[in-house]
Amino acid sequence: MPDLDLDWSKPAILARRERYYAASQKSFMPYREPLVFSRGQGQYLWDESGKKYIDLLGMNVCISVGHAHPVVNAAVQAQIAQLQHCTTMFSHPVPVHYAEELAARMPAGPDWVVHFTSSGAEAIDLALVLAQTSTRNIDMLALRNGYHGATIGAQSLTGIAAFRHRMPLLGGIHHIPNPDPYRGIFGVDTQAYLDEIDRTIQYATPGRLAGLLVEPIQGYGGIVELPPGYLAAAAAKVRAAGGILIVDEVQSGFGRTGEHFWGFENHGVMPEVVVMAKGIGNGFPLGAVVAQRAVADSLAGKFYFNTYGASPMACAAGRAVLQVIDDERLQDNARHVGAALRAALLQLHARHPIIGEVRGRGLMQAIELVTDRQSKAPATPETAEIFERTRQHGLIVSKSGAHRNILRLVPPMCLQLADVEQVAQALERCFEGF
Repeated sequence: MPDLDLDWSKPAILARRERYYAASQKSFMPYREPLVFSRGQGQYLWDESGKKYIDLLGMNVCISVGHAHPVVNAAVQAQIAQLQHCTTMFSHPVPVHYAEELAARMPAGPDWVVHFTSSGAEAIDLALVLAQTSTRNIDMLALRNGYHGATIGAQSLTGIAAFRHRMPLLGGIHHIPNPDPYRGIFGVDTQAYLDEIDRTIQYATPGRLAGLLVEPIQGYGGIVELPPGYLAAAAAKVRAAGGILIVDEVQSGFGRTGEHFWGFENHGVMPEVVVMAKGIGNGFPLGAVVAQRAVADSLAGKFYFNTYGASPMACAAGRAVLQVIDDERLQDNARHVGAALRAALLQLHARHPIIGEVRGRGLMQAIELVTDRQSKAPATPETAEIFERTRQHGLIVSKSGAHRNILRLVPPMCLQLADVEQVAQALERCFEGF
């Protein structure tokens, strides 16, 4: 069979994109001039002209162990050669082995079970169904500034205007103030944020909840970590109102924070449901809801189906990702290299007044840009210019946050100390004149 033709000329690629992509497919383009990638290896990317970049975005935090990792690729290739797809109405050993291995990564104590999906948004929707079904309550709490996906359920739970379409979304969802010590409405007063949970339950709900959905570190919101003590106290309030705790680990999971495998483990709390995706498959379409059995059993006898959930191909990638994280000690690497990256960013902060705050944990780091450190006014136009410079200097980062004034750095976990030196030098050039 002849190879399918590919036209690698940039004008032709962009012309086809403009002609044949729907508006919804082509709206997510961050750079002024579109960027075309031809290949990746480890923590690096090359565009169609051969220019090399350090990938500090991990293709939207999907690449966890590195682009084109040979172990992951070999696992997928071997599975494709045997069977590409097996619907969940039948059985196959790869997904069930992977479910066992994934459950083993969860904290000891609960009886964990797994439902595989194709994406994080699908997984969020299922988590919502589980919360409402298991508790027999409707009302959900979610945090302002949180992002959870673009499906109706996930979008309804998202607390950022830019990701919410002008259409009726789900009722019964209440967005509470996110406890952001830097930009939150109550500053560093964690108790004030907790008090808002009580007020929301009292004034906006029937007094009973289905659950609370949180990211341990808000990803698209700008790498905003929950302050110490908040999550445990919030979970206690929600459970007292009949609800459960759902943790969105789509961006913070799989060792990325360095200190723990899951972001919620930094807060000493045990969720009933954990949602995961992105880095779970190192770029292959895969998501999962891992839930305590008592919660998951609430759907027993009801039909719930994801066409490509539990795909042997995707689950083969997921198994390989877990193996590589262990074999290459990538969680430790995230801690050590993340600390070096943080130190380099703090040096930039000391030299450039436009940097209002550097924050993050492990290989989830952010630089928030402001016009004035006292007023904290978002430096949105300046961020756009610096963002364009990062590309010119060989870095791929994310322009993030509700005000688009945050540079988000979430590279593959194989980033090395030598890369950090190059990143620091490139960022210094990007900030010249600001």
